[in-house]
Amino acid sequence: MVRAMMFAATLAAVCFTGNLQAADGDSECLAKGDPIGAFYVTKVAGANEDGVEPGDELCYRCRYGQSPMVMVFARKNSDQLTALIGELDKAVAKNSDHRLKSFVTLVGGDGAALQKEAKKLASSTTVSNVPVVVAKDAQNGPRSYKLDPSSDVTVVIANNSQVVANHSFAAGKVDAAAVLKDVQNAIQ
Repeated sequence: MVRAMMFAATLAAVCFTGNLQAADGDSECLAKGDPIGAFYVTKVAGANEDGVEPGDELCYRCRYGQSPMVMVFARKNSDQLTALIGELDKAVAKNSDHRLKSFVTLVGGDGAALQKEAKKLASSTTVSNVPVVVAKDAQNGPRSYKLDPSSDVTVVIANNSQVVANHSFAAGKVDAAAVLKDVQNAIQ
């Protein structure tokens, strides 16, 4: 019980710190060692067995806690993004002993339009371990993550509630191999 309370207090402090950093006006994306904060999303599809129904609102970052995780923020869809999501789905299944988690968050527009795009994206893949969601802050994504609005796809890899690596790509230039290399480094 004490351990659970300590974890909850640590998570709250990390989330609060992440929100404070966003308020300082710094526009750079999260960097290695930065804490990852909480943000809310609506699940649209994917991850059939995660206990979350489409339409549910939650914080996947909070749900995954200290586990290693890959957070993909997408403004535009592409074949390369779909391929990355498929590779992440396989990596999550293969690394369940490391508690690896991942989710894809659509940002950069109207919430209703993003929900349609999320359904389309999910239907173009066969993911069963990676939820496809829409950020509550649909236009720019979570403020504390300081996502570059000119980047089509941003990938944040974290472990123990801290950024291990991040990548920014144009939609047609997503480098799944580079992301997966950093994922492997994060879980070792």
